[in-house]
Amino acid sequence: MSRAESLLLRLPMEVEGLFVDWLRVHFPARAEKVLSLIRQCRGGRLDDPRFGARFTGLGPVSGLLRQRFELAAGRLDLMSRDASWALDSGRFRAPGPASAQRSLFDQDV
Repeated sequence: MSRAESLLLRLPMEVEGLFVDWLRVHFPARAEKVLSLIRQCRGGRLDDPRFGARFTGLGPVSGLLRQRFELAAGRLDLMSRDASWALDSGRFRAPGPASAQRSLFDQDV
């Protein structure tokens, strides 16, 4: 079964400058419009790191994007949920102290 999800573009500090430069080089006529729309979804910023807002955004532009996505995905039958998409939070284990954690490089492969 196919499924679609959406998330709003995030531009954290590490990639913000790269994206803005790329956008202005490759789409100069649209760059300010795109950046303005992102800022409208992010409370005036290009990134909103707050939990609950960082992947969905806030405000009317964000709501319109979500509505358009849901309509298109619904038309293509990409919105159904089945058991394979259920999250199993029982497998979550809180990390211990940093000194007790092993990096991926420390593990035997």
